[in-house]
Amino acid sequence: MEISRATPQDAGELTEIARAAKRHWGYPERWMELWREALTITPQLAAGGEVWVAEEGGEKLGFYALSGSGRELEHLWVRPERLGEGVGRALFLHALGRAAELGAETVLIESDPNAEGFYLRMGAAKLGERVSELDGRERVLPLLAARTRH
Repeated sequence: MEISRATPQDAGELTEIARAAKRHWGYPERWMELWREALTITPQLAAGGEVWVAEEGGEKLGFYALSGSGRELEHLWVRPERLGEGVGRALFLHALGRAAELGAETVLIESDPNAEGFYLRMGAAKLGERVSELDGRERVLPLLAARTRH
């Protein structure tokens, strides 16, 4: 598996990966539509942002995106059929290394509730929660932080 910087041409496929990974958790289709824009990777972001892709044999397995400062993990998605194979771990460790190169000592993560366990296993610490409402239902998002240097 290789991790390399995304290109503008990757944007469509990365968007598909993000949406498939989110859909994997069984969210209602209405919610998926509400998240459509947030799960869209634009060619501009891929070209100028901190977006990195894991590939193996020409297949894109997943990707991550950091904020420009490296202090926030904005995306980390893995193809659902590749979950549990170490792709997420490799991407997360790469993201921490890249964040350190950008000068960040910690990376903030607003996690999907289904991914919280993964981040905790990777050494992130829970800082709190962000509570919101979606279609009249309470939604609690874990807020975590991971150190870039140990």
